[in-house]
Amino acid sequence: MTLTQLEIFSLVAELQGFTSAAHRLGISQSAVSHAIKALEQELGVELLRRQQSQVELSDIGQQLLLRARAMLGLASTLRQEAADARGMKSGTLRIGSFGPTASIGLLPKILPRYRAAYPGIEVHIDEGPDRQVLQWLDERRIDVGFVVLPEERFDTFALVEDQMVALIPIGHALASRDSLTLRELCHDPFILTEAGSAELVTRLFSAARLSPDIRFRCSQLLSTLATVSRGEALTLVAERSLPDTPQVDYVKRPLSPVVKRQVGLAVLDQRQCSPATLAFIKLARELPLS
Repeated sequence: MTLTQLEIFSLVAELQGFTSAAHRLGISQSAVSHAIKALEQELGVELLRRQQSQVELSDIGQQLLLRARAMLGLASTLRQEAADARGMKSGTLRIGSFGPTASIGLLPKILPRYRAAYPGIEVHIDEGPDRQVLQWLDERRIDVGFVVLPEERFDTFALVEDQMVALIPIGHALASRDSLTLRELCHDPFILTEAGSAELVTRLFSAARLSPDIRFRCSQLLSTLATVSRGEALTLVAERSLPDTPQVDYVKRPLSPVVKRQVGLAVLDQRQCSPATLAFIKLARELPLS
C-alpha cells in the first residue's frame, strides 16, 4: 500500500470516476485503474463498484476512505513540517469558504498577506454552503474552513462578529419598523438563503418554535436580494454578507432581541495541523478584519 494509491483512491471517490481522477492527476486512466485494482487486491476487499461511467463506494470503501484521508492528511503534515524547517518554501493549503462574508469579505483581506509571506505555498479554495464546509472538514478534504460559530466538534478560532438582519421590500408594511421579531417574519413568503447562514436561521426559528413560510431556497445571495427587491418575499441574513453599496429596493432591520453571528476558522484537530495551516490561522487572527 502506498500513499499514491491512497491519493488515487480518495480522488476517484471524490470525483466518482476514473477518467475525472486521471485528468485531475495528469495520468492515464489505465494507471488509475491499476492503482485501485492493486489496492483492492492487497486489502482483499472491493472498494469501488463500477457502474457505467461512474463509480460508487462499497460499504467497506466508505469506511476506509476516512482512514485513507486521515493518512494522507498526516503525510501532508509531515511534508509541511519538513518544509517549515526549510523556511516553508513549498506546500499546499486547502481552504473551505462559504458565502459573501468569507469569500468576499474575509479571504481577500487575508490571502494577499499570506501569499506575500509564504509564496511557495499552493493555496486551493473550495466554496460551498456553510454545512458543506463542515462536511469537507469531517472528510478531511480541506485543511481549514470558515464556519459559523460555535462548532463544538472542531477546534475553532473566532475572527469577526456581526448581526442577523431582516430584509424587507421597500413598500412593505414592516419596512417602517425599527426592528422586527422572528414571529413577524412568519406571515409572508420567506427566502432561505443557503449560501452562508441557513443553519443558523433554521436553528433560530426552531428554537422559537416558529415556522417561516419558506417559498424560496436560494444558493446565491444575489438571487435572494433580487427576490426581495421585487417584493416577492422577506428573508433573514447576516449583515456582513450584504453588498457595501446602498440598496433602494429593500431595507434591512435588526432583530428584536438582537441576534449576533460569529464567524471563524475551524480545523479538525489543531494538534495535527500543518505549519501552513497554522500560519494561515495565525495571520487571520492578527489582521484587522472588522
